[in-house]
Amino acid sequence: MRQCLTDEQRDFARSLDAMLTASDTPSAVRAWAAGDPAAGRALWARLAEAGVFALAVPEAYEGGLGVLPLEVALAFVELGRHAVPGPVVETVAVAALLDRLGDGAAKRFLPPLAAGELTATLAMSAASHTPGPGSPTGRMDAYALDADTAGLVLVVAGDELRVAPGHGPVRVSADPARRLARPALGGEVIAAGPHVAEAARYAARWAALATAAQALGAGYALLDRTVAYVKQRTQFGAAIGSFQAVKHRLADTLLALEFARPLLYGAAVSLRTSEVAAAKVAAGEAAYGAARTALQLHGAVGYTEELDLALWLRKARPLRDAWGTPAWCREQVLAEPHG
Repeated sequence: MRQCLTDEQRDFARSLDAMLTASDTPSAVRAWAAGDPAAGRALWARLAEAGVFALAVPEAYEGGLGVLPLEVALAFVELGRHAVPGPVVETVAVAALLDRLGDGAAKRFLPPLAAGELTATLAMSAASHTPGPGSPTGRMDAYALDADTAGLVLVVAGDELRVAPGHGPVRVSADPARRLARPALGGEVIAAGPHVAEAARYAARWAALATAAQALGAGYALLDRTVAYVKQRTQFGAAIGSFQAVKHRLADTLLALEFARPLLYGAAVSLRTSEVAAAKVAAGEAAYGAARTALQLHGAVGYTEELDLALWLRKARPLRDAWGTPAWCREQVLAEPHG
């Protein structure tokens, strides 16, 4: 199975990195967390122009570039590296869900999703037995990420897919830029039947893959910032980055991230449940480890809100648990037959 990236794929990732580097995403993240989505929406438009959301939409629909999970994974590594706010994972998951259903709802919603004209979020109820953004094991009933800013809020409840007519009070997670709310009950039913639950499981695999990629990117961002910091901070007349204990901690962090990267690429190529789950647990744990390393090596300054590092520190744990906790993912790896 080929997992080597092409020059075109590498160029795509580099172009996203350059665009996001020039976009002052920390300011957009802080504004989003404060309830002001304007800067985040402008960033969303630039991502749409780059084709990020069209990568999950078949070419049969206007604006679609094809169903390209590896390219989606590469894009979401960069989104995680730059802490892009908003329901980006959920929008891709919604595209996968609607594509799988292949009915009138796909024609209605996929073109504006691909163009970035519509943001979407998705909640899975306990009846769907599928993990979600605010209910990682699928047991807690239906939280949706950023339902207050999304133009489309979909809810999967058993064998029904509905458009939620609104949402309840917004709750802030460990990451203030991840705003959770319960979708309102009722709403238009756009699909019903056993195929809805199957499509929801397929969409959840896309969500887990994209979240794993986000986590991996966040982990690399934390590591990069920590390496830069230990080269500057001095103790006993020397940069702390020259100490063996610090070098070993950073090396262990890098190894965990580099181990997760090929798992992510392999999962994107196969989209098998067990491989996506393996990539999710590896990337999530590696990012969480990078956050712990960053916090320890930055010392007391790492706790301050003024330092941009905090934006990534507070993402690591929610990304590790969203769309499948480590325990849930390990269960999926063990449950799927191998041969």
